[in-house]
Formats: sequence, C-alpha cells, structure tokens
Amino acid sequence: MKKLDSRQWLVVLAFALVVSFTGFFAVRTVRRAIYWHYHQDEPIRPWMNLGYIAHSYSVPPWVLHQALGLPLQPDRRPIREIARAQNRSVDEVIDKLQDAIVHSRPPYPPPGPPPPSFDKGPNLGRSP
Repeated sequence: MKKLDSRQWLVVLAFALVVSFTGFFAVRTVRRAIYWHYHQDEPIRPWMNLGYIAHSYSVPPWVLHQALGLPLQPDRRPIREIARAQNRSVDEVIDKLQDAIVHSRPPYPPPGPPPPSFDKGPNLGRSP
C-alpha cells in the first residue's frame, strides 16, 4: 500500500470538508422542507409572529401588517405583544389576521404587489 504525501492528505482533507458541508446543508434543507410541509395553515396561536404566520399560510407578510394597521416594516413581535400594544384582545387580532388571509386567497383576487415602503428585512418570515 502506498503512503500519501502531504499534498495528497490536503486533498483528502479538503474533500472530507466539502462532503461534510454538503451533508450539513442537505440535512438542514430537508428538515425545513419537512417542517413546513406539516405546518401549512397551522392554527394561529398567540406566540406566533407575523412572518411565521405569513409563511405558514403562504401570504405576503405586508398583507398581515396592513390588516393590523402596523407600519410596513418587519415586526418579529408575537401576536400576544402586538395585541397588548394595540389594546386589543388576542382573539380580535387573530380574527383580523384570519380575515386578511381568507381575502388574500382564491376566490378573491390576489393581493397585488407590496407597497413601495415595505422593507424586506433579513429575518422576515423565517422559522423560529
């Protein structure tokens, strides 16, 4: 059996690192796909934020912001905190969100493009 020199060991190490990174990101992608497959149209709970709800119901986040009268910028607060800040009950906020979701899906016309002032932040709509 032939011994490997330092250059060949470097190639083997680089190959192992590439395979490791590829495996890591493949597992991560599959886990997220499985998670969102089973969490489509999940009932709205007080701990959810608007990005999570928008992703679960496949609606643009700005539709939910407009329904609650929030500024058109990313907001990671849970529904419970939004309701408290607006002096509303959590159930009232959830009802408004559900109404906005229903009206942004067929048979209603699609919601159209987002308003020009809507800032898409890096974490808007990502899972927790």
